[in-house]
Amino acid sequence: MAPISLTFDMPKYIADGIRAGDFVRNGGVIQDQSGRVVTWLKDAALNSNIPADAITGVDPTGALRLLVQATDSAVTQRRLGAISQQVGQLQNMVMFQSAASFLTLGMTAIGFAVIYKKIQKLEGRLQQVQKKLEEIDEKIDLAFYANFRAALDLARNAFEMSDPENRRSSAMQAIDRFLEAEHVYADLTDKELERHSQIGDEYLLTLCLAFIAETRCYLELGEYGLARSRFEEGKHKVKSRMVKYVDLLLTPNPLMYLHPQLMGAVDLSRLTRIYQWKDPAATENSVFESLRENLGDISDIEDWSKQLPSSIIEQQDIKRGFFGLKDEGREAIFEQLPKAVDEMEEMIETTCRFESYEYEIKLLEKTKVPFSKWYSAKPAALQPENSSLIFVTPPSPLSL
Repeated sequence: MAPISLTFDMPKYIADGIRAGDFVRNGGVIQDQSGRVVTWLKDAALNSNIPADAITGVDPTGALRLLVQATDSAVTQRRLGAISQQVGQLQNMVMFQSAASFLTLGMTAIGFAVIYKKIQKLEGRLQQVQKKLEEIDEKIDLAFYANFRAALDLARNAFEMSDPENRRSSAMQAIDRFLEAEHVYADLTDKELERHSQIGDEYLLTLCLAFIAETRCYLELGEYGLARSRFEEGKHKVKSRMVKYVDLLLTPNPLMYLHPQLMGAVDLSRLTRIYQWKDPAATENSVFESLRENLGDISDIEDWSKQLPSSIIEQQDIKRGFFGLKDEGREAIFEQLPKAVDEMEEMIETTCRFESYEYEIKLLEKTKVPFSKWYSAKPAALQPENSSLIFVTPPSPLSL
């Protein structure tokens, strides 16, 4: 196999292919229309002093959404030329990050130390909502996070050992704990999704990290076949639950996201992209047709508001009076709906990045390249100041 090219600059033919619709981004990979990988995306923070958490979901110029929506309208296409200079040096960062995401682009940038920080972040988020949940007699058990962090410490220490036998033994102990975490957080996620609670997403993201940590151990051990099979199981478990979570946020009447009061915040194109994640054949027309039957209900906020899940807004935060929904309650709902769309986009982006890690695993399994070599690979050139991505390009598109 010819050498793979690593650059900080996006190859021109890939940029042209994306604008022409010949190439599409799928999480951390760029693929052609037949599904072959033409480029891997890798967070350059791995090879710089930029914290990994600082470069995900960043849109400093506003150019990001414009580029992502480039194929949505002729108006946007005309505006692309006007912002080409603005994109310039930030091209590496904004071209491929269609939404914020909890995960990095590329598995190599989410090592045990990064996972540890993300677990701490999730634990902190749960602690923030714990007091409020106690008011409605709900409790959060955070004990499992301490076990997860201990497993990550064990894994980190394992791969710093010089003795191969000790390294493998410690790594297998860590894997056992990650397996336990997968079962625990799958169960917790299911329970919270069933209850429509506001903490299901934290457990779901923790489940993602548990599968990533286990897979990473197998990759470090060179057990590529096991890494692939275990990750495939994780991919299916995560995706099915993520679909349930997004469906929960769509509410029993998704048409409400197109309510006139949300004009300028949520539009049909944005809603369509959510449906396309579940069904790639969906179009704006088909989505609108599926929602049309509820047009008469768009003003009936009273009954719909009673069905809103806690993941959007707690019922106790919706002010109601003797005659029904108060103006303050109505305003509180419409204030939360755009945030719910942001949440759906973020979780979809996270799922896409998670699933795209499989292409790295399959490449390693196919080529037998040592994971340490793949992990540390970087361009020979000096990293430009504003670059945040590395483009890992095979000599020809790969079917994996």
